[in-house]
Amino acid sequence: MPSPAKLILILFALTISTITSHPIIAQSPAPVYVTLWFDTEDYVLPQSDDAVKRLAEILTRLGVKATFKVVGEKARTLEQRGRKDVITALKKHEIGYHSNTHSQQPTIAVYLQHAGWEDGAAEFYRREVQGVRDIERIFGVTPTCYGQPGAAWASQTYPALKRMGIGMYLDESNHVGIDDQPFYFGQMLNVFKMRSTLTRMELKGGASLTEGKSKFQAAFDKLRAQGGGTISIVYHPCEWVHAEFWDGVNFKRGANPPRNEWKTPETRPVAETEKAFSDFEEYVKFIKAQPGARFVTASELMKLYADGATSHNFTSDEIAAIARSVQNEITFQKMNGFTLSAADSFSLLTEAFLSNEEKRPVRLNPIYGPARQFAPAAGGKPLTTVKPVEFQEAVLQVSQFCRAHGRMPDEIWIGARSISPQDYLATLGSVIEGRKSANAQMNDIQLRQGKFTADSYVAEDSTRLWSWVIFPEGFHAPKIMELARLQAWTLKPALLQQ
Repeated sequence: MPSPAKLILILFALTISTITSHPIIAQSPAPVYVTLWFDTEDYVLPQSDDAVKRLAEILTRLGVKATFKVVGEKARTLEQRGRKDVITALKKHEIGYHSNTHSQQPTIAVYLQHAGWEDGAAEFYRREVQGVRDIERIFGVTPTCYGQPGAAWASQTYPALKRMGIGMYLDESNHVGIDDQPFYFGQMLNVFKMRSTLTRMELKGGASLTEGKSKFQAAFDKLRAQGGGTISIVYHPCEWVHAEFWDGVNFKRGANPPRNEWKTPETRPVAETEKAFSDFEEYVKFIKAQPGARFVTASELMKLYADGATSHNFTSDEIAAIARSVQNEITFQKMNGFTLSAADSFSLLTEAFLSNEEKRPVRLNPIYGPARQFAPAAGGKPLTTVKPVEFQEAVLQVSQFCRAHGRMPDEIWIGARSISPQDYLATLGSVIEGRKSANAQMNDIQLRQGKFTADSYVAEDSTRLWSWVIFPEGFHAPKIMELARLQAWTLKPALLQQ
């Protein structure tokens, strides 16, 4: 018989073995968040109403909460048709916004193609706010998120959406994005341009379920290996019942027939529809069973990816690090637990200079990017040096402009000459880094050339970008993409707040 001392050692070894091998306390898999969203748009085919209801009820029964982005006209149509049952089923999920009339002409990118920043935001608000108000009236909630119809994306929508009370951009297209994961753009969380982490099961029967599971598994395994992330899954409820999209039948290539001439799309055979519903339910069950997978709505994503920079007190050491960074390259940067956009750096360094940041912390005042490309003032020689008093006055004027307009200025005036926002920021970084020197304030300031690179994450205007079948033939929107590159000042990765 073992001695008491040996018995203690044996029991200790067994205890350690049990603890390390017990599945309950084994290291949990990296979390993968799955956002399932539906563009709820078809107000022509009545059968799509029943499809919406059935999907909402299936998901409720499975304990999965999805985000249904509802078109204003769809909400009004449900009300007019007396479909309180559909509205009630949808209320158990999260409601987003998917434009007022979706594909009726002119679509959003078409009517914003020549607009500037402020007037474009005002026009989007004017045309779209009624849809939001009708959704609030019919569903009793303000939509949590927005996504454009088709490829009708434009950066001018962002300030208007915030004005409407909408907090997130949830959709898919190729206009702007960072590494197939959530990001901030236009002062708003975006799940957009997800590409390799955008996945769905097709609704064609046959091998659709098997292939859908495989595609999801590939995206899931990729994210889990990277330490977690988000998968985006998109559907249209009308896909379960129609053989062709409702809007392509009526509004293709710029067509805009009167309502009394609208046509209903062909419907799918009942057996195909039933198989699509059955496969979808199995697909959701499969996803839900994956270890570490969690279904999340738009509002939950906003909490998971909350912007830590907006509540942070920036110390003198952090300001100095930002000042050094912008002298080399002006883009987004990662700090301890949060990220900064180029516009964040612009705002922080401006306020830090004026508040003498060595003495007290600085808080971030988020701003939008400039509204037009910089063009130097006519006449005279380009500036190469400025006097400290002139530069200090310029910084003061920049601060006042940002507070008055909520965005960066297009140019920074120093006397009768102007410099670009990137040259101003690089110079400001140099001044802040050097002002600890006793003589720094007494010497003329050498202007630095800034290198702004965040716009490389924005697509160039191309036929592929505007290939949505509803656009007029040959449609392009170069000004929309020019504004998008300017708003790349606001671009930065979103970090999970774990």
